[in-house]
Amino acid sequence: MSVAAATGGAAGDNNNKNNKRYSKLKSSALDDLVQYVTLHVRKPTPLSGVVLPFVPLYLTAFYLWIYVYKSHDSESLNGVVDPREAETTAAAVPTVNSEGTTWNDIGFIAVLGIAFLHVLTLLFCYWSVHVLAFLTCRRVKKPAPGVLAKVVPTENNGNSKIVPIRSLKLEDGTQQYYLVFQKTKYVWDEEKATFRAVEFPVNKLLSFYANSYGLETEQAIKTATQSYGNNEMDMVVPEFHELFIERATAPFFVFQVFSVGLWCMDDFWYYSLFTLFMLIAFECTIVKQQLRNMSEIRKMGNKPYLIYALRQKKWRHIGSDELLPGDLVSITRSQNDNIVPCDVVILRGSCIVDESMLTGESVPQMKESLESLQQLNTELDVEGDGKLMVLYGGTKVVQHTAPSKESMRAPDGGCIGYVIRTGFNTSQGKLLRTILFGANRATENNAETFAFIAFLMVFAVAAASYVWVKGSEDPERSRYKLFLECALILTSIIPPDLPIELTLAVNTSLIQLTKLFVFCTEPFRIPFAGKVQICCFDKTGTLTTDNLMVEGIAGLTPNGKCVPIDEAQDSTVQVLACCHSLALLDDGLVGDPLEKAALAAVDWNLTKSDSVIPKRGKLKPLRIVQRYYFSSALKRMSVLAGYLVPFSNDINYIGAVKGAPEVIMGMLKTVPSDYEKIYLEYARRGARVMALGIKEFGTLGGQRIRELKREEVECDLTFAGFVIISCPMKPDSKSVVKELVQSSHKVLMITGDSPLTACHVARELRFTSKKLVILTPPQEGRTDEWSWITVDGDRTYPLDDTKSSKNIAMLLSTHDLCITGEGLHYLKHSHYQYMLQVLPQITVCARFAPKQKEYIITTLKQLGYYTLMCGDGTNDVGALKHAHVGVSLLTSAPVKRKRTEEELQQISAAATAAAAAATAANQQLSPRERALRRRQEHINQTQARLQNAIRDMEEQTMVKLGDASIAAPFTSKLSSIMCVNHIIKQGRCTLVTTLQMFKILALNALIQAYCQSVLYIDGVKFSDTQATMQGIFVAACFLFITRSKPLKTLSKVAPLPNIFNLYTISTILTQFAVHFGALYYLTSEASALAPPRVGKVKLYIDMDTEEKTKYDPNIVSSTVYIICISLQVATIAVNYKGHPFMESLRANRMLMCAIGASATLVLFLTTGAVPGLTQFFEIVDFPTNFRMTLLTVLIVDIVGAFALDRICSFLFGETRRKSKVLNC
Repeated sequence: MSVAAATGGAAGDNNNKNNKRYSKLKSSALDDLVQYVTLHVRKPTPLSGVVLPFVPLYLTAFYLWIYVYKSHDSESLNGVVDPREAETTAAAVPTVNSEGTTWNDIGFIAVLGIAFLHVLTLLFCYWSVHVLAFLTCRRVKKPAPGVLAKVVPTENNGNSKIVPIRSLKLEDGTQQYYLVFQKTKYVWDEEKATFRAVEFPVNKLLSFYANSYGLETEQAIKTATQSYGNNEMDMVVPEFHELFIERATAPFFVFQVFSVGLWCMDDFWYYSLFTLFMLIAFECTIVKQQLRNMSEIRKMGNKPYLIYALRQKKWRHIGSDELLPGDLVSITRSQNDNIVPCDVVILRGSCIVDESMLTGESVPQMKESLESLQQLNTELDVEGDGKLMVLYGGTKVVQHTAPSKESMRAPDGGCIGYVIRTGFNTSQGKLLRTILFGANRATENNAETFAFIAFLMVFAVAAASYVWVKGSEDPERSRYKLFLECALILTSIIPPDLPIELTLAVNTSLIQLTKLFVFCTEPFRIPFAGKVQICCFDKTGTLTTDNLMVEGIAGLTPNGKCVPIDEAQDSTVQVLACCHSLALLDDGLVGDPLEKAALAAVDWNLTKSDSVIPKRGKLKPLRIVQRYYFSSALKRMSVLAGYLVPFSNDINYIGAVKGAPEVIMGMLKTVPSDYEKIYLEYARRGARVMALGIKEFGTLGGQRIRELKREEVECDLTFAGFVIISCPMKPDSKSVVKELVQSSHKVLMITGDSPLTACHVARELRFTSKKLVILTPPQEGRTDEWSWITVDGDRTYPLDDTKSSKNIAMLLSTHDLCITGEGLHYLKHSHYQYMLQVLPQITVCARFAPKQKEYIITTLKQLGYYTLMCGDGTNDVGALKHAHVGVSLLTSAPVKRKRTEEELQQISAAATAAAAAATAANQQLSPRERALRRRQEHINQTQARLQNAIRDMEEQTMVKLGDASIAAPFTSKLSSIMCVNHIIKQGRCTLVTTLQMFKILALNALIQAYCQSVLYIDGVKFSDTQATMQGIFVAACFLFITRSKPLKTLSKVAPLPNIFNLYTISTILTQFAVHFGALYYLTSEASALAPPRVGKVKLYIDMDTEEKTKYDPNIVSSTVYIICISLQVATIAVNYKGHPFMESLRANRMLMCAIGASATLVLFLTTGAVPGLTQFFEIVDFPTNFRMTLLTVLIVDIVGAFALDRICSFLFGETRRKSKVLNC
């Protein structure tokens, strides 16, 4: 029985090409992390699938081998009793012995085959949790002691695992069963017969938190401890040998070691040991890197410190690792690098928090308490409006304000908060889990890799079959040795270094991106960047800068002209001065850049006590009494502020409101006649327009202020004008967008700003060269349908979905599309199919809420498009997480601290003193000792440089908290969107490198198949030296291919997204045909020149030990070896194509040198120009005529392969075809 909830979270990130599959996954997932859980009990070992089926197989094989062979042998030998037949018998003995040996070999091979199958089954149990569960366990329906759970995570959330079911005796005497998977606890729900995640108190009514007094009894503390555990982030760093064993039992590694073992059995010692050394060195390097990373991640966890918690109605000093959900804690300003220990809802007091460690948002966030709210009968929404009241674990409190005197206060005067999540369930814990357990595959596509191996296996099996059939024709030949030779062919044709090459390609891109301050927590996404078709961008803070400029106030003069702030009315200045969420810290003013710009424009100062004071002028200072914060759903914010009435002690109160013009319009007492015309005019120019309103309350009592609701402040407003704010573009946004558009990408802007402003920015940045039309609702009082209206309102196109494809095509021929959040909601519910057709062709999405941004990305993914989302990591988290490539921009680049002049002088003085001391010491030494000392110093300097380089590389490959944001798999430490182009360049480079390696490996495998089958049967063999040198050349070339760097500009065309396409298949087969022709022709010519063969062909497996060590080169084997090297040079030279995605062969110096050296080697070996070289490579001296023939054919082969590849490229194309829908 599959234990899965009927409803749950999303099933993780995947391509979602199959909509039904996606829907099924989504509905059946247990939560965002776990897909499903099944329960199992271990079978007794003798009855398990790894023992029971093999016992009869072994017994049968041994019985047939020992008894049947023995009886057959004895019958054959003892059946001769007639003396007259003695002579005949003596002549027949060799045949009988030969037949007996054959039976013996067959028996041995059978036992060996069963043992191999047995080991493979055991390994499959180790590799796959599903196979292990199937073979060694049986399913059960309910948990009990000794029961195991198979937990399958959602896509890209790590690997499946079998974990033990644990039990706990609760206080009421009942037994609770639970499991722990990826540091997350799931408990068994008896009623639903399913596991569920532990329910933390995150969705309670706000009144529940406000009225809480913490854990009031010892019983409550025990229950909470049993349910949630302590607030710990324990990360055990495994030992080196544990990690190495894990990597050494991976499928490819086992296959590689198996191959090496076979080669050793065939006496290829040098080559085998060289390969084994490379494999182990590579795995050890990765394990060391993993250990370093894990040690760094371990440091990221919260260090426990003492904190005040209200327990049993008393404030107690306890360790932060002992906190439990339900505790009331006192949060003060972070000192000594202490961070917020868990997720907390603020009940009393307020604070300002730096959340850059989690979200990448550099602007400190203002956090308010529940006591500032009137409506407490709503549920807490941690991801929505509740963010304003939640302190997240892992963040730093920059400043806190103690609760008011009449409310509960802690001994240290901190903000009082209610703990809602602890340990790995906090926001910080989720990020750590992503880094620890997230998908760590560094290859592009495992399904394609295995399909490619299956493709090669066809040729490998054909070659092995040929050797077996031909080799079996000789009855005296050992079947065991022949079987070994066939196994060798299978292992040689499937390239053992394939996983190393694929991993190197991705790791090279990772290091290159790190140098550009782009960090990645999910390396498997890098090749996805090479497939991206649609690039989505947030506007504010991503395409535009945060350095905003207030142009003035519009809408208050008769002609609606924009007047400077200096000439604005008093009421307007008051609204701008007090209606904001800014705060003054020791480090200066913090908050939204737009609000900072407005406060600076009116020339008022904010104090720490939330008062605003004019620097000059006759207006009175204002004190902000109550804030009603901005939310994306309401599109407005308001405050209640008061000022002292002159010549009295009375305080006059005003309500100040600002927000989107269309929202404020419905709150005004009187709406000016040209209201819409003015704000639309400025919005079309690309300015950010906010409407201002003010309301006089007069004097109010303390009780009335506390009871005042938001709705009372935001009604019957007096219009105070439009504030016009210009938002300058980032200097490189235009060039980046231009490069993306020209490189086969569709660009899309998704913003919360107004459609007119967004359309202006889209035109300025050349998102489109056509006119934009906006999907607009019918005007009030009219029953018309929705329609597409141009930005300036001069043309209207009806929304007609009867002939949707034709109508969309006609509209798109002259216009590009813009929709609003309201428009998306309408299309989704009224014209769903029309929405699916139009969505990939939209250029601007405006007034979009965060959830709508996420919906756009997930829908495009379901339609089969590869998407990239770039945002600033705050309200874009959902979209960034769901895109194939999510890029979060951090706003501050890592800058090294410059040394002060004092420090530089001290360093200089120390260096001078050291030099003087060294000179004095040197004078006392002999010349020889001085020379030795200089040499030692030189060695020390070299070692220091090497260590620094290694340390730099280690730092570059490690993603640290703060480098990675919780928002996205890619994080840029620079605020420029140029990182998007860098990521796409590296993605394309990795993708193309992978495809080229597959092509080269396929051709090499096909050539190997022929050499090791047909030519082997003819007695052609290489020496150990020849095989080793050939292996080193191939390994070096692949290493240099993976080191290729992308070009500085993106190409106009995109690469092919996968291996299996017409171009790749056709070029492999045609190139192989040319190479095969050259190989066949030259082998035939060499065979004709070879001395006549005496007797039957003696294969390598037929030779004794002495004959094997002695290698006698002949013209055929020397010719074949030279051809094989030449073909490998041709394969790499023809199939390595740098442009238009990465550096050309000429620019890749190392690869060029390797190919050049190999080509020179072929030339020298063919011509015999360097006798020492031919002797080392054990090549015979060729006749002059044959040398010319050999050189000519090799040149024709390279030219022919090159020409055919280019013809295939011309006919089928080696770039992605233009999408008719996206037109890119």
